[in-house]
Amino acid sequence: MALTGFFGTYTPRMDDKGRVTLPARYRGTFTDGVMVARGQDHCLYVFTPEGFAEHAASAIDAPITDQRARGYQRYLLANADQQIPDGQGRISVPARMREYAGLVKDVVVVGVGRRMELWDADRWAAYEAAQEADYADPSGLDLG
Repeated sequence: MALTGFFGTYTPRMDDKGRVTLPARYRGTFTDGVMVARGQDHCLYVFTPEGFAEHAASAIDAPITDQRARGYQRYLLANADQQIPDGQGRISVPARMREYAGLVKDVVVVGVGRRMELWDADRWAAYEAAQEADYADPSGLDLG
C-alpha cells in the first residue's frame, strides 16, 4: 500500500514579504492552488483546494439554525485564503494569518496526512515537547 498525503518536517524561512516556500517534494500537489486556513493550536492549515473542500464540507452544509455551527462556519471560511504558488513554490501568508500563528521568520512546515501545518518554530518546539509523553504512551488516547 502506497502512502499518500503529507509527511515530514521542513524548516523554511519566511521572507520580509510574508512568503513561505512549500516543500519541494509536494509542489506538484499544489498546481491547482493552496488553501490556507486558521488551524487549532495557533498554527495555519495548508490544504489542496480539494482537501479544503472536504475539510470544510460539514461546516458549509451545517444548518444555519444552529448558532454554534454558524459560528464555526463563519470563523473557518472568513479565515481562509486561496493562494497560487509562484514559480519558486512560495505562497504569501496574509498579515492577519501571520499574526494569528505568530509567524515572523523561522517557521516549521509539518506534514499531517491530509494537510500541512505552518507553525512558528518556537511554538512548534514547545508543542512537540509537550506531546512527547502522550506519544510515548498512547494507551489513553482516543485515536478513532
